[in-house]
Amino acid sequence: MRSSPFAADPLDPGPAGFAHRGLHDGAGFPENSLAAFAAAVEMGAGIECDVRLTADDRIVVFHDADAQRMCGSPLLIGQSTLEQLGRLRVGGQPIPTLEDLLALVGARVPLLLEVKVDGDVRRWIPALRRAVHGYGGPFGVLSFDPRLPRLLKMNMPDVRRGLLVTADLHPLKRRFYLGLAAPDFVGVERTALGRLWVMRERRKRPVYSWTIGSSTERAQAEVQADQLIWEADGRP
Repeated sequence: MRSSPFAADPLDPGPAGFAHRGLHDGAGFPENSLAAFAAAVEMGAGIECDVRLTADDRIVVFHDADAQRMCGSPLLIGQSTLEQLGRLRVGGQPIPTLEDLLALVGARVPLLLEVKVDGDVRRWIPALRRAVHGYGGPFGVLSFDPRLPRLLKMNMPDVRRGLLVTADLHPLKRRFYLGLAAPDFVGVERTALGRLWVMRERRKRPVYSWTIGSSTERAQAEVQADQLIWEADGRP
């Protein structure tokens, strides 16, 4: 993999890449759990994870909009308080807050925080400011919603910001999103690698690719992307 032609990527995790939702594996190391994050840190891999806002503006590390799949509870993350969510367990542990994750990692590996906006884009800036205050480690914030990186550029310009782009996004919408977001890096769905627009983007800024799930996918992505977000058999 090569880096951006303009500058070194401050989020570069090295050959270990980014573990998608942590180094998760079955019930003992569930996705987005402190156990999965600790395993990734031990491996020396960067961590990619999902973050959501609670009803009381706290940031929790969780992928789904509700807790059914991971916790067997119908609670909606965005309509529940941190106290309510604190009764649930992921792999025998509470759902981690962003502050829990930062304390665990302690600046040892870079982080990618994927924001699940859920229509509340303006609530995110003050919540992020509070959660990352005083953290000295490398991290980036990225989203499928181009308004989020745009607001980061305006209000938290020192934070590395990224835009996630799916392979099937219409070209006109893709160009509009990229112009609005003005990202420092782009996260590209693996199946889009090799397309002309991805190669053009790579001349401007680092291109990350998700989710690498096999050795074959890794062999392709190592040539066509700068950073890999992997899981399962896609691990280095």
